[in-house]
Amino acid sequence: MNNRAILKNSDKIAVSLITQRYTVKNNQRRIISIFTALLIGFTMFSIANATTPEENKKAGIEFLAKNAKKDKIITTASGLQYQIIKEGTGASPAATDTVKVQYKGTLLDGTVFDSTDQHGGSATFPLDHVIKGWTEGVQLMKEGATYKFFIPSELAYGEQGAGRAIAPNQALIFEITLEKVIK
Repeated sequence: MNNRAILKNSDKIAVSLITQRYTVKNNQRRIISIFTALLIGFTMFSIANATTPEENKKAGIEFLAKNAKKDKIITTASGLQYQIIKEGTGASPAATDTVKVQYKGTLLDGTVFDSTDQHGGSATFPLDHVIKGWTEGVQLMKEGATYKFFIPSELAYGEQGAGRAIAPNQALIFEITLEKVIK
């Protein structure tokens, strides 16, 4: 092989290496740009869809006012609302009893934030160690009953909320089946 051929091949190799480096750097830039765009988009979406505690309180009040006008919705003196899905025939718990229940908790928009299905089945709670809406509402039930509770924020988690799932001042909806009262 003569010197010209060697130079020609080395030029091709050099051009190939430069092109590969350029392509890798371009791909890295593209990936960083895409990631940055996604991050900015997610942040803007989160900010645009965030609600303030005041907005949550207002939405809860409006929801409960409309809900109270529906058929078969009962409102207690505290503002707790409930609907009897299925009446039970067993014992009713006192606030100091422990209860075995199945439940599903949702936000007003229908988002499920917790349920016994997510945890593998029934749950057992001392009734005086849960939110006020549960303590009041479950005492209205008899074993075997299923009720749907519409809980104002002040009978739920109030101004502090609960973790990421339940924002401050959110009204909540729980469908609860009382399986057993444990004295």
